[in-house]
This record gives sequence, C-alpha cells and structure tokens, in this order.
Amino acid sequence: MQEDRLSEWFVPKFGSLNFRLSIGILFLPYTGMVVSFAILGSLSVDFSLDRLASIGLLYFFAIGISAHCLDALGSKKKPWGDISHQKLWSAAIISLIISFSIGLYYAFLDSWLLFPIGAIEVFFLLAYNLELFHGKFHNNVSFVISWGILPVFAGAAIQSNAISVETIVFSAIAGAASYVLIITSKKYKKLKHQNADLKSYYKKEVILKCTSSVVIFSTVCFFILRYL
Repeated sequence: MQEDRLSEWFVPKFGSLNFRLSIGILFLPYTGMVVSFAILGSLSVDFSLDRLASIGLLYFFAIGISAHCLDALGSKKKPWGDISHQKLWSAAIISLIISFSIGLYYAFLDSWLLFPIGAIEVFFLLAYNLELFHGKFHNNVSFVISWGILPVFAGAAIQSNAISVETIVFSAIAGAASYVLIITSKKYKKLKHQNADLKSYYKKEVILKCTSSVVIFSTVCFFILRYL
C-alpha cells in the first residue's frame, strides 16, 4: 500500500531527497496548467506582457507553492513524509504574501475585479487545501472553480478589468480540463494506493500527462500566435 508520493511521475528520479521533495510538492505539471489558465485569460483580451507575467507569477506562488504546502499540512496521510510543519507554513505564508502583493498592486491600480476574484480564490485555497469546515469544500466543484475557472477570469481582469465572451469560453474549457484532471487523479491515486497492477493505473497516468501537456503546449502556441 503506497503512502508517499515520491514515486509519482512528476517527481524527479535524481538528486537528494530534499530536492526531490521540493520539486515533487510543487506538482509542476498541474501548477503549469493553472498558470496556463491564467495566461489564457490574459490572452482573451488585449494584453501587456508585464501583466501577463505578473498573473503567471501570482498563480505560481499561490497555487504552485502555497496551496500545495497547505495541502500537505491539511492531509492526514502525510503524502510527502514528515516535512517540518514550520517549513511548510513558512513557505505557504511567504508565497501568499508575494501573491497578495502582486494582486493588490494591480487591484488598487486599475483592476478592481481582482478584489472579488482574489477573495474567492483565498477562501477556496484555505478551505479546500486545509480541509476546513470538516472538508465540506474539499470536492471536485471547488477544485474546478478555484483551479480552472477563476484563474482565467483573473487573467482577463488584470489586463482589462473586464470579462469578455472569449474569456468565458476559455473558462469553460479550463473548467472541463480541471474536471478531467481531478477525476482521473483521484482514480489514479486510489489504484496506486491499492498497489494495483501497472496496466491499471498507467492508463490514468497517461491521461494526466496528456491533459497537462496539451493545456500547457496549447497556451504556448496561442501566446505565440497572439504576440506575433
């Protein structure tokens, strides 16, 4: 029965244990998806590169680092082993401060829509990952909203303080991709936890790899097309 996640496909097979843990806990393919959704939101309206980079960094720190550290803290199974709670809290708080600084700067500057979007994101970030309210919000709907739909809205808001029709279309696509990811991920983790045969969970692993890769690659291509 697998208890830790060091054998996951997104964890490096080389380097020291601390290095592998540090990279693994970031869930880089999934973090890349969320950052891509935020960038797609920016690309759905007239955009500037500095704001596009800013929203990408905001979500990298908020989701890639803070949310995943909080998830490790909120999990009863300690999927990453006995990592110091002090280190996890420190990384989560520092990353949130950086994210807040970026978001508040643009919200006060000219993108007030970031205020409600950010407030909802913070709620889900804490409620989902720390499993607050008896885990009531630790579900697929919360995941799809906070990791799929809202990043697209935030990406558009930081650029134009508006939500376009194209933004809504991209948010629907992001929501669908997030749903596929979370459903497949849960089945994948269950099979790995049960020590199922390789063939059983490898199909799920392929879906996870393809979903994250397609989203990231498509975002890069769309950016190139919009920027040229």
